[in-house]
Amino acid sequence: MKIAITSTGATLDAPMDPRFGRAAFILIVDTEGQVLEVLDNSENIRAFEGAGIQAATTISDHGAEALLTGYCGPKAFKVLEAAGIRVAADVSGSGREALAAFRVGKLPFIDAANAEAHW
Repeated sequence: MKIAITSTGATLDAPMDPRFGRAAFILIVDTEGQVLEVLDNSENIRAFEGAGIQAATTISDHGAEALLTGYCGPKAFKVLEAAGIRVAADVSGSGREALAAFRVGKLPFIDAANAEAHW
C-alpha cells in the first residue's frame, strides 16, 4: 500500500508538515516504511490558489491510497475522496512516527475536511 506523508524534509525522520497543499515535501512510502518517492512540492508552496487540489491530484497520480497530514481543506478533500484516498489528519511528529502509528491503527481517518478553504 502506498501512503503519502506531508513532510518538512526529504526523509521519514523529518518533522511532518501540517499543511497538505503547501507542504514542503510529500513522501510516498510503502507500509513497511520504504520511501518510494520524494515529491518536491515547492511549486505548490508558491501557488496563489489551488495548491491543495494540485497536491491531491499529484498523490493520486503516484498511486497513494492514504494520506497522513495535519490539515486538509475542503477542495483538496473532495479530490482525495473522489480518488479513493483516505485521509488521516491532525497527525504530528516525524514521518516515521506517523507511519508507525498508522501501521498499528492509531490514526483515525476523517470523513470531512478539517481546515477552512483558503481564498
